[in-house]
Amino acid sequence: MTQSTARSATSPLPSPEERRRLREASAVSEQEVATAIGVTPATVRSWETGRTNPRGRKREAYAKLLAAWANEPDTPAEQSSKSPAPTATGDTLPPAHARRPKQSHATTRPRPAAKRAARPPTVPADPAPPHTAQPRTPAPAPEPPRPPALTADEAFDALYAYAAPALVRQTYLLTGRCRLAQESVERAFHLAWQRWPEVAVDRDPAGWVRAAAYDYAMSPWQRLRRTHRALDSTPVDGDPSKLLDALLELPPSYRRTLLLYDGVGLDLPETAAETEASTPATANRVLHAREALAERCPELGVPETLHEELTALALAGPMPQLLAAQAVRTGSERRARFWTRAAIAVTTLIIGATMLTLANAPTRYEPPLAPGQEVGGVPAHNGPQRLTARDRQLRAKLLSEPAAGPERLVPQSR
Repeated sequence: MTQSTARSATSPLPSPEERRRLREASAVSEQEVATAIGVTPATVRSWETGRTNPRGRKREAYAKLLAAWANEPDTPAEQSSKSPAPTATGDTLPPAHARRPKQSHATTRPRPAAKRAARPPTVPADPAPPHTAQPRTPAPAPEPPRPPALTADEAFDALYAYAAPALVRQTYLLTGRCRLAQESVERAFHLAWQRWPEVAVDRDPAGWVRAAAYDYAMSPWQRLRRTHRALDSTPVDGDPSKLLDALLELPPSYRRTLLLYDGVGLDLPETAAETEASTPATANRVLHAREALAERCPELGVPETLHEELTALALAGPMPQLLAAQAVRTGSERRARFWTRAAIAVTTLIIGATMLTLANAPTRYEPPLAPGQEVGGVPAHNGPQRLTARDRQLRAKLLSEPAAGPERLVPQSR
């Protein structure tokens, strides 16, 4: 093992989402990180999206930088800005007052003074004088009993019951097709159950499923399916229908970014991380999408109004007909078994064809026969020529007669 490999193995890194969150919380740009480590901003963006990972000395420097950001204390303003976990189940889109504060890409948040200032020295307490009765420390209160841990099936069922209805309505806003929205959400939960050990420890399991559902619904291959080429025949009526038409005319990347930012209520860094784009590019997509919607619907120029209209449009759509959580888990396992058996069958077929080819292949080289060539300089055949059909008929006639020559020359008996 080389020295660079050993350093890479001893420098653990957090998840890509955590790397980006730490950098955004410390108000450090990608250019500053790239300058400090000696790489390009594109490389830093690739590290934060999880496409690549640093190695060698760059990994060690990047790990020290992330550790320094993680050890910085949070200010009271930052602690109060963290939104609590949702308590209501089945909410399609969070209300406007419950969304986290958003930051514009044109302004850069200064680093808090509390993070730059050094910690004050700790003054030790005066020791108690000798021969002094020490007050008794009260016994700690017993800890309340912890609720029993959920099994994998129960945790998956709870996530499905909480996130599935809202995800179907959100996916309907992206595609305008209710059947495709339901299929996308079911496929996303199939994938989540197959990778449940990874999804269960994720920081945002609902966001993991949402990203998978959006990717499946907006795949270009869906246009080739005959059932998904046209929109639903019964769209919503009234003003929400006008907003849906304007929303579907946006490019897919703008539509997804606008729904995550103004509909779901994610902040700018989280929206950029889920769409795998930079923060400035995500901000530009939001601005251009708002301008395009304002041209069709001038009353949607205010972000709060846009959020309310998106919520009303999601609720006015078709009611999703979801399967039971147990049926989703069973379908995921059945699908996994099918593809596993198909892969085994194809592999066996390839191995059998290879063995048959090796058994029938020649073991030595056999040169191919040369094509025939015309030989010159040989004299023509001078013997009797081949008889024709007329010649053979004449010969047969002569042989059949009793004697040769005219009949008058043949003596006759009296």
